[in-house]
Amino acid sequence: MAEQTVEEIKVALRKEAHALRAALGQEAREDAAKAAADLFFDQVKFSGDDVIAGYWRIRDELDCQPILIRLMDSGQKVVLPVVDGPDLPLDLRVWEADAPLYEAGFGTLAPSDLAPRAEPDIVLMPLLGFDSAGTRLGYGGGYYDRTLASLSKKPLLIGLAFSAQELAHIPREDHDVPLDAVVTELGVRFFETAE
Repeated sequence: MAEQTVEEIKVALRKEAHALRAALGQEAREDAAKAAADLFFDQVKFSGDDVIAGYWRIRDELDCQPILIRLMDSGQKVVLPVVDGPDLPLDLRVWEADAPLYEAGFGTLAPSDLAPRAEPDIVLMPLLGFDSAGTRLGYGGGYYDRTLASLSKKPLLIGLAFSAQELAHIPREDHDVPLDAVVTELGVRFFETAE
């Protein structure tokens, strides 16, 4: 039997992770999003000057809105990602207080094309799975990889996930930037990441 390639392993892990996430009920998802938000504010240190990138939940991802709303209410600068093209980095647009959000593809909402742009100090990342080494399993489109490579500095990378999304091992390729931390409904885990 031929040995599986890293991409074949990741395809199988994505199926497994989708199933784990899809098995969660709506009430459990809502409770987890609130618990993760409380844990984020309790255990993640950031300053009022930091720019924080969030995301608008698609499908059955952990909802980032409880965090985003508290950040916005406190006057924190928040950016939301927009997909401009299949081979481009994400366009990180500032979401200003009371500014409307517009459909931005993939079922997401984002600030207007006229919104200012900003580089984040912290990136809250959606994911399909994570492991104990801080390896993130994404959807396979490479959007976050391209975005991180395009930034002038490395932001703090924090995955947001349900605890059920933890996988035993995810193979890491050269372009895969490990997470600095992951926040689930059960706690915040910080990873030792080699620079």
